[in-house]
Amino acid sequence: MYESKLEALVERYFNHIERRITVAAGSVLIEQDGHNERLYYVLSGELAGYYSEDGNKQTQVFAAAEGAFIGVHSFFSGTWTASSTVIAQTDVELSWIERNTPVVDEDNYGPLTTQFMPVMVNELSRRQRRATQEALAKEKALQELHTAEQMTTLGQLAAGIAHELNNAIGVVSSKSERLESVILQLLEEVHPEASQFFDFGLLQGQKVSSSEARKRGRHFEKYYGLPKDLARDLARAVPQDYLTEHWLRRPEEAIRYWQMGRDLHDLRIASKHTVGIVKSVKQLGRTDIDKEQGLKVNDSINQALALLQSDLRRVSVRFSPAELPLIVGSQTELVQIWANILKNACDAMAETDSPAIEIQTRLSKNKILVTIANNGPEIDEVTRRKIFQPNFTTKKGGLSFGLGLGLSIVKRIVAGYNGSIAVKSDNQKTIFRIKLPIEGEHG
Repeated sequence: MYESKLEALVERYFNHIERRITVAAGSVLIEQDGHNERLYYVLSGELAGYYSEDGNKQTQVFAAAEGAFIGVHSFFSGTWTASSTVIAQTDVELSWIERNTPVVDEDNYGPLTTQFMPVMVNELSRRQRRATQEALAKEKALQELHTAEQMTTLGQLAAGIAHELNNAIGVVSSKSERLESVILQLLEEVHPEASQFFDFGLLQGQKVSSSEARKRGRHFEKYYGLPKDLARDLARAVPQDYLTEHWLRRPEEAIRYWQMGRDLHDLRIASKHTVGIVKSVKQLGRTDIDKEQGLKVNDSINQALALLQSDLRRVSVRFSPAELPLIVGSQTELVQIWANILKNACDAMAETDSPAIEIQTRLSKNKILVTIANNGPEIDEVTRRKIFQPNFTTKKGGLSFGLGLGLSIVKRIVAGYNGSIAVKSDNQKTIFRIKLPIEGEHG
């Protein structure tokens, strides 16, 4: 409807050869705040309108091409004063009417303002759309600036924390190495036979799985007549399926020597991982993270589980790994993802009877999908929308459900892999779903 009325207007008013002009590229058609008594119709070429506040830098406020009207505001407002400077971007051909142009067939079409009402309404609508778009763009820019400021502050804070952590972990690392050396020397001098248990713990850590420990524990119960709990603990500590008479009389000592080695093994692993975490924390707000080739996602999940042994002692953990392709990334970053989510799950289930975590990995549409589910309390919708924000935490007022900086770091790491993370929660389960592109798909 508008197009047909526009065509009729153009035919009536802008089809006169004597009211046509050509403007060369770069020429000023209308000057801001200057006098203008003409309404122009663009026959060909491109123009742009610019606005300047107090003579400062000009800002483009509109672009016009074939079929557009120029000077609508000054012409129809009756002020005859231009609201912007209009400059030809290319050679432009224009047709025009002015304040004294005779009204065509006023009896049938009404006065000039009535005839051009569709043009005025369309121009008003166009300006409103432009204002809305500019407001949205400004809001987005402010949000991005706010996020950048947050990340800058976070980065400055992280640098200070990283420095302190580096000092602390340096002490832990050097002292644990010294302890290893001292304990090995003492065992060689005092109790050489004990070194096999200590060495097994030191070199292997908690290598024996729970199911294997139960199986071997039943074997020790049956053949050595040991109590159930003692047999199972010994099954974790003994590198072979037999025991000498000496250790059968002193099973608690064998377990204790193994635990000493295991604890030092865990200290060594935790120290190494913490160095990686410190490096990653330093990179908050940066995108140039060093990547490694050929990483195994399942191995990184097992590392996270090992680091959280103490938190997971009362939790039933079931890990169902699938055969996965290798990816390019940072082992430390991957471990951080799983460790943060698992730690939050442990915190959430502090008051849960029979707490349980289920972890699954699989390949889905050329992406590695990791789901981590727990049976803790439901995360309400309002909280779900905020849990990945850097400044959000629910660890207030005695709540055991902590979601703070950890998940914002998770979000940043996953985004760095061009991956995605989502959370779904009801009164039965809370599930985190992480998708990571396989090797070669992410930047």
